[in-house]
Amino acid sequence: MSSFAHGASTSEVEVTNISIHGLWLLFHGKELFLSYEEFPWFKDQTVKSIVNVEEQSPGHFYWSDLDLDLTEQIIAHPERFPLKAKSL
Repeated sequence: MSSFAHGASTSEVEVTNISIHGLWLLFHGKELFLSYEEFPWFKDQTVKSIVNVEEQSPGHFYWSDLDLDLTEQIIAHPERFPLKAKSL
């Protein structure tokens, strides 16, 4: 009997938890927290929309249902990026 090696992961990024305070994004062994206070665009969205995220390039994430893209740096250091679009 032979075992086949698992293929490459098809998803390098995933939302691991959604709470009343925000969501957690896991990618390449790192986990970042996106609070609704800093990232209000996620607050009243469906779970389906929030978990539909892809990493378009290393550290660049896109939520197609929300037409929202964020980088690892923006998520990790929102204080460095004070200009924000208003949520609808």
